Formats: sequence, structure tokens, C-alpha cells
Amino acid sequence: MKDEKVADIKEVEQKLQELHIKDVEVSPGRELKGPLYVAVFMVGLAMSFFHIYVLTIRAIDPWYFRTMHVVFAAVLIFALIPGWKKAPRNRIHYIDYLFILLIVAPTVYIFIEFDEWIYRVGVVPNQWDFFFSLLFVISVVEMTRRTTGLPLAILSGIFILYGHFGNYMPGLFYHKGYAWDRMMTYLFSLDGILSLPILASAHYIFLFVLFGAFIESSGAGKFFVDLARCAAGRFRGGPGKVSIISSAFIGTASGSSVANVVVDGVFNIPMMKHAGFKAHIAGAIEAMNSAGGQIVPPVMGAGAFLMAEILGIPYAKVALAAVIPAALYYFAAYWMIDFYSASAGLWGMKREDIPVFRKIMVEKGYLLVSLVVLGVALMVFMYSPYRSAILAIITLIIVSWIRKETRLGPKSIVETLAKGARGSIEIAATCAAAGIIVGVLTQTGLGMKFAMIIINYSGGSLILALIFTMLIAIILGMGMPTTAAYAISASVLAPALIQLKVPAIAAHLFIFYFACLSALTPPVALAAFAAAAIANAKTWDVGWQSMRFAIAGFIIPFMFVYGPAMVLIGSATEVTIAIITGLIGTMALSGAVQGWLLTRTTWLDRALLLAAALFLIKPGWRTDLIGLGLLVIVFVYQYTKMKK
Repeated sequence: MKDEKVADIKEVEQKLQELHIKDVEVSPGRELKGPLYVAVFMVGLAMSFFHIYVLTIRAIDPWYFRTMHVVFAAVLIFALIPGWKKAPRNRIHYIDYLFILLIVAPTVYIFIEFDEWIYRVGVVPNQWDFFFSLLFVISVVEMTRRTTGLPLAILSGIFILYGHFGNYMPGLFYHKGYAWDRMMTYLFSLDGILSLPILASAHYIFLFVLFGAFIESSGAGKFFVDLARCAAGRFRGGPGKVSIISSAFIGTASGSSVANVVVDGVFNIPMMKHAGFKAHIAGAIEAMNSAGGQIVPPVMGAGAFLMAEILGIPYAKVALAAVIPAALYYFAAYWMIDFYSASAGLWGMKREDIPVFRKIMVEKGYLLVSLVVLGVALMVFMYSPYRSAILAIITLIIVSWIRKETRLGPKSIVETLAKGARGSIEIAATCAAAGIIVGVLTQTGLGMKFAMIIINYSGGSLILALIFTMLIAIILGMGMPTTAAYAISASVLAPALIQLKVPAIAAHLFIFYFACLSALTPPVALAAFAAAAIANAKTWDVGWQSMRFAIAGFIIPFMFVYGPAMVLIGSATEVTIAIITGLIGTMALSGAVQGWLLTRTTWLDRALLLAAALFLIKPGWRTDLIGLGLLVIVFVYQYTKMKK
């Protein structure tokens, strides 16, 4: 690719930092050298070996494993990420050493006192229990502030205050209030910081982050982009459609919409601009596709593993339930890009800019084997996620030796293990902070009360309850990563939807979708802002356009709540009809939004297409027939007009 088509990654990183986007680690905050670099490198390497050993060779008590997961992440965070703007960038400040001590000391304490500790925690703690628990909670809040910014740290603090001062709250928010010692020790337990979010981070997410690091080290990420260019580059608006495929490939494993934007946006956005897409449109398309990457099976980012744990079902069932909604999302994205390209007169990439499919498959096609192994292990043999991830990593290492340029030798493997550990620290901090909130919700009973609040305010109306749930999930997701937004929302919102007779899997996927889509919604649209930085476009323009292009994504969750066949609840006939009408409905919706079907539409055409989309999206054979009828009317009119 020519130099003018490729964004300079250093410039992108600088722009992301100017926008205060911390949803992805574009580079370590500190550039350590000498003994400090070696020490931090060894901590990352030890973290990877520790997780692999515990998950595949010898299991240990959950208290020990989850605590060590947080401690490893904390040491890396305090060593690599400065706590304030003027903090040194080439050495570790003494305050960082202090925070490392604050996280290590409680760990040593509970390991020594473990047999007595587990009977006292949250019930009859002594002064030392309270002291060391307080140190641990403070360290977790600081970890969160450094990695994800102030919003989640402030929210954690608000919930802690609520746990103590709840006796001053009105109405349903009232509870008796808990003493500081009981509350802090409860938070430093398997019901608080070390609860389900950290379980998901330690057991599942870590190894998939590690897998992503090996994909990057082997050059598979660049191969996925080239493969996408081969598959879609020649079509109308080809560069935009390339973004669909590459974002789906990379986003499912990265678990972060912003990470997805940064990884493949630096290729896709300049390519789209070169093909004639306006800068803010190119950024919006990349943001839309990158946000959707988190809902693509088999990996689906981090939140899906947590969902499987909360629901108590195999992860494969969550992934299968998400297949049809994910297909609808990207099917709609395809038609949005296609119709926009037609109306703007944009065509495919030039032949010389498209890699030769046979050539890249011969050169690097073997890198796909690891993804095939991952999918088969997860979906066919029903292996646990961490066992499947280990198999995929081993497979990738083996096949990388086929060619010299992708070969992962001992040195590369060791470096990737350390790098993968560093890539997991943000999600570990996020899950730990989410554990604080989950702990307070559990201890105070607010989680169950929240369901009553939603039901009361919605008057028992499902559509109002869904709208409230959507807004809360989006608002929470604006200021924090997807996993934290989902973990908190699932604790307080899912019970209300389930009480209104929504199937549990549909309720949780509904919340998960909007936690993902919050990356596109201004005023804090992290994925859109990251794309704007690469596209050199105004952030708000990209944010609003990304919402416009992704409008189908905001409707699909309502579709599978009212039509559970879309999440595979129902007969084969019901599922088939839901797929067909959903696909046609999303195409009609795209035509209404972009003002194009076979040719440019009138306002009446757009109104009829919108009505057709809504009728097709709503389950029921009568509404499906009405929607198809309206679509046929517009199609015939457009065809006649095009012929003339």
C-alpha cells in the first residue's frame, strides 16, 4: 500500500491520547529500560505462565487464583501506566511502588490467615481484616482510574458510599447501611471484587487476549485485512465492505471496539478515503463495523464469557444464540454501505490495489487453521473456552513454522507471552471495579430492588422496560468498557426483563448489544472518536453518522426479544422465517436510511421502505406479508423508473 494511503500509527496514538481514549492500550504509558524493563517483562511472563499452569495443569483454590490475577494486573498497571500527567515516563515513581505494596500486602495477609479469614470476611472481621481489605479496594479503584479513566472509578466510589450510607436513602433505595469493616471485607471476597467478572477475566478472557497477541505476532492480523480486501474490495463501495470482514475477524477476539478501530482502521479508513468516501463517513463505517465485532461468535469479546457464567449455561449456547443477530447486524451494514456507495457514485477498488487471493492463501492461508481449531473446539467438541484458547494458541505456533516470515520461535513466544499479559491489564482492572459494584448490589439487595424500580416505572409495559434498559445500558457504556457496562447492567436490569417473561438468554443479549453499541453514541462515543482521530474528521460528525449507519443494530435487540426464534428459541420453521424476514427487513431499513434501493428514492419511497422494514422486523405472519407487500410496491416502482 502506498505511503499516502496508510495512517502513521504514532500520529494516531497521539490523537487518541488527546481525545482521552483509554479503551485500548495503544502503547505502554512508560518506556522502561534496563533492570526495570526486565523486571516488568518478567512479571508479564510470569502472569502468562501462571494462568496457563493453573488452567491447564493444576487448579488451585479460587481465592488464590483470582487474587493473584488481580495482583499481577495491578503490578503491571502501576509499573507501566503513570498516575498523573507529569509522572516520570522512564522510571517507576515511589508512589507507584507504594500502590504495588498496597495490593501485595493484603494478598500475603489473606494467604497467611486464609483458614480463619474465610469465616470472618463480611461477617465478623477484625481490625486487620478491615485494614488490608481497605488497602485492596483502594488499589483496585486506582487501577481502574489509570486504565479506563475517572468514570468507572467514580462510579465505584459512589456505590461504596451507598453501601455505607444507604440508611439515608429514600424509598426503594433504602437499606440499613453497613459498617465500613463489614463492607470492605465483603468487597474483598468472592462476592465482591473476586466475583463473576474477575472469574471471567481470569478463566477465559486472559487466554483469549493471549491468543490475540499471538495472532498479531504471527502477522495473521494483516492477513485478515488482505483476505477481506480480496473478498469484498472489487464490489461497489468495496473498501467499506472490506471493513466489515476485517472488523468481524479481529473484533470477535479483541473484545474492544476501540482496539478494533485502531488495529484495522489504520488500513481501512485511508483506503476508504482514497476510494472517495468522505472522511467522517469513512470513520463512521469503521466505527460501526468495529463495534459489531464484539457480537460476532465464536469469541464475542469478553462479556459473552461472563454471560455464560451468569446464566449457568455452556458458552457454546451463548455463541450459537448470537449467530443470527450478528449476521443481521453485518447484513444491514453491508446494505448501508452498498446503498450509500450507489447514491454517492462510489465503486470498488482498483484491480492493482486488491491482493491476489490465491497468492495470499498460498503464502499465509495456513494461519486460518488456528481459528478453525478454535471454532471446532468451542462449538463442536464443546470444550471449555480456556482449553479451546490453549489449543488455538498451540495450533497457531505450530502452523507459523510453515514460513519463515510468520515463524514464532522461542524468543517470539516468550515476548508474546509477556505482551499478552500486558494486553489483559485493562480488562482485569475493569472486571475488578465491576466486582465492587456487583458486591454492593448483592450486599445491599439493590440488584433485586432495581428490577422492581424498572417494572414500577414502566407500569409493567415490556416496551417501556426495554427502552429504559436500553438507555441505562448505553449511559453506563458511554463511560466504561463493554465488559463493565454489561456486568453492571446484567446485575440490575436483566432480572426485571426476565420477570416480564423475556427469555433469559434474550434478556442478557439485549443488554450486551447495547453495552457494545454505546461505543457509537455521543457524547462519549469511544469507537467513533478513535475512528475520527484516524480519519482526521470531526468527532461529533463521525459519532452521529456511525449511529445512522448502525441504526439496524439498535433495532435488532428488540427483534429477538419479541421474536425469540432469532436466538434459536423455537421450531426450525420459526427460526427460518425469522432469519428470512429479518434479512429482508434490514435491507429495507438500509434503503430507507440511505435513500436508495434500485435507484434514488423519493420521500414516499423511503416512508414505505421504513414501514416495510418495521412490519418485517415485527414477528408474525400477518405483519410479514404486509411488509413484503410494501417492499414489492417500492421495488416495482423503482424498477419501472430505472427502466425509463
